[in-house]
Amino acid sequence: MTQPHATHGTPETPSTDGIRATGAPSGGDGPRVTEDTSSGNGSRAERASTGVSTRATEGTSTGARTRTTEGTPATDGPRTPDGTRAGQNLPGTTPAHLPPADLRAALTAELGGAARAWLDQALDEAAAHPGTHGSVSVWELRLAEAGRRCGPAHADAARVLVLHAARAGTDALTRVYSQGTADERRAVLHALPHLVPGPDAIPLVEDALRANDTRLVAAALGPYAARHLDAHQWRHAVLKCLFTGVPVDRVADLGRRAAGDAELARMLADYAAERTAAGRPVPEDLHRVLALTGSEPPAAGPVDPHGKES
Repeated sequence: MTQPHATHGTPETPSTDGIRATGAPSGGDGPRVTEDTSSGNGSRAERASTGVSTRATEGTSTGARTRTTEGTPATDGPRTPDGTRAGQNLPGTTPAHLPPADLRAALTAELGGAARAWLDQALDEAAAHPGTHGSVSVWELRLAEAGRRCGPAHADAARVLVLHAARAGTDALTRVYSQGTADERRAVLHALPHLVPGPDAIPLVEDALRANDTRLVAAALGPYAARHLDAHQWRHAVLKCLFTGVPVDRVADLGRRAAGDAELARMLADYAAERTAAGRPVPEDLHRVLALTGSEPPAAGPVDPHGKES
């Protein structure tokens, strides 16, 4: 299957993708950048009306450019089915883990009146006009508005709901991913387990795992990757989390897939030995994953709680 041509943003500290508990779509709990500014060509709707390409100017794995970010949600909010808060950096707290009906209920409980009205209209439009209509569908334009209308902390959830209401298939998701900003790509990755039953969208996951943007890497390792990513790719994705500092808590179904994986244990032990020999700290998450494999831990060495290369 041909992989989509995509570009990526610069690395950043991974943030949670849950639902913020402040209720207002904007607030003072972190820096934000208005979405769709990365290309300098205006919103997706404006670019579509003027015929300008919708591809964002983001960084690649070999050269960094600017990218849209949407702030960090607070760590309080509605509880997910596993009992955790929807804003916590734990498995089961992103839009990929919540069933769409539960996600909509949690999101509408957080939004103000104007934002709720916009979301209801956007979902009604997407449901009434699903699929592709012309070069850009109405529901695709709503993806570009989500951060502004619902607030950066709620944009991922709103976009996933729009994609679900539009019943976006693999082709539509690939188009949105290829042409969208980093924030829209992240929403596509979160939407995959709700919309693609088989492995057809794995090229999108593979592309995101090649990115330098740690938020894309984290989003790529949700339930869809846990179901469909092959063992070789999945092991290397876990290693990438250790290289880049993405918490392994973001890897869906980590315990099940790591259990008894002798090859993953060997890779982890080799990586730990290399860092120890170089006098570098071993990420604390490495020991956690190695324990899940049921293998013996590597020789003791300095521990790096952040897990990033030094």
